[in-house]
Amino acid sequence: MNRPTFEDFKKEAMADPEFKKEYEALAPIWELRKKLIQLRIKEGKTQEQVAKLMGTQKSNISRLESGGKASFPTLATISKYANALGYKVNLEFESLS
Repeated sequence: MNRPTFEDFKKEAMADPEFKKEYEALAPIWELRKKLIQLRIKEGKTQEQVAKLMGTQKSNISRLESGGKASFPTLATISKYANALGYKVNLEFESLS
């Protein structure tokens, strides 16, 4: 007997319209977190180093990147993170249609 994979679970869960709606609503925040981590790794920094550059604690960076408790970082926090790595934030809007 094969164990179900995460993809199997996700496919089954996405069949539920309510689940799918919530999942899709959270997708942008998870994509942002993924980009923050990729940027930090690209710059060769640890969470502790970024925290020091931002004047905060490593636990705050960990929470920001992990999405614990489904927190939503402010634009100011995201900008401060980017600035600590030598970047600026550039927002874009896309049409839903």
